[in-house]
Amino acid sequence: MPRPSRSSSRSRADPVPPSAPPREPLLVVCALAVEKTALRGGAAGSPAAAVTLLRTGMGPRAAEHAVADALRGDPALRGAAVLATGFCAGVAPGLLPGDIVVDERSESAGPLADALTRHAHGRARVHTGRVAESDHVVRGAERLRLRARGALAVDMESAAVRRAALADAPRPVAAVRVVVDTPEYELLRVATLRTGITAFRVLRSVFPAFLDWHRNHALPWR
Repeated sequence: MPRPSRSSSRSRADPVPPSAPPREPLLVVCALAVEKTALRGGAAGSPAAAVTLLRTGMGPRAAEHAVADALRGDPALRGAAVLATGFCAGVAPGLLPGDIVVDERSESAGPLADALTRHAHGRARVHTGRVAESDHVVRGAERLRLRARGALAVDMESAAVRRAALADAPRPVAAVRVVVDTPEYELLRVATLRTGITAFRVLRSVFPAFLDWHRNHALPWR
């Protein structure tokens, strides 16, 4: 049984104006309008980065197509690092709504988790492990099967974002997800509103950690 480890239509991309020019841009990808609202709130007070927020719509197919279109269609995103983020479902025991999961498949997962821990200021726990892929909302016994295969969490877009980003060109790619529901707090329960607000606030608060990762670990990758 795995244990958490500490350590609008179609797509729409909105640039976050920089206060100083970086060497390479950062594309932050989410699926839902509420996720984008949280990210824009976090970006509002963030210094010095050329960041584009891309909302893809829900599901792996929408995510893959939107990211591919953005990277191929916008010269400003050539060479961009890509970070998939938003909400996820926890499947491993011990995860709580508002916990942060960093997908271990990023080469800089460790430094990214460290940056998230610093910016969470103790308000959220940070875990590093595998984020599984699904094309639908996962509940009940299906969570148990994913847990048995070693996953900490599951979402519908992160793997698709990674495929599209790396298919376009070699680049830094990472995924950070905030747990919105767990086996004990499944979606559609009365507690969903409360857990959703918790996840929203955490996602908004850690946006500066994405900039730290971009500045200190994604930019010098070449």
